[in-house]
Amino acid sequence: MNVQAEIAAYIASQPEPKRDDIQALHESILRVSPGCKLWFDNGVNSEGKTVSNPTIGYGFQVMKYANGTSREFFKIGLSGNKTGISVYILGISDKAYLAKTFGKDLGKASVTGYCIKFKKLADIKLDVLEAALRYGFEAGNGEEN
Repeated sequence: MNVQAEIAAYIASQPEPKRDDIQALHESILRVSPGCKLWFDNGVNSEGKTVSNPTIGYGFQVMKYANGTSREFFKIGLSGNKTGISVYILGISDKAYLAKTFGKDLGKASVTGYCIKFKKLADIKLDVLEAALRYGFEAGNGEEN
């Protein structure tokens, strides 16, 4: 199955109304960064164990680890979880930036160093989330989206 088909199947597997919210967010992210590389991480590691929720990924970066290794990964992630929806903005060096810059204007969301979590799309201001997404695509290590 190709990435677009995996993404479509993942979105279709979500319960309503979360399915509509994730579809709308997927479309919004693609408007913010049209033509970005798409990823799908099913959340299962190489040993077949579930280690995270399935995540749709957008953009491209090379993540460098403290031990000197690196790997290709997405810049933005979108995932449904038990209590709502998480948007991950990866590769930001200032872990307070998202909360400081977007947290107070975003709406009913919890904002950590790299994750914006909310119950439903109606709880947040989409234009503020899109500004955070634009920052996420532009920030980081200088690799192409």
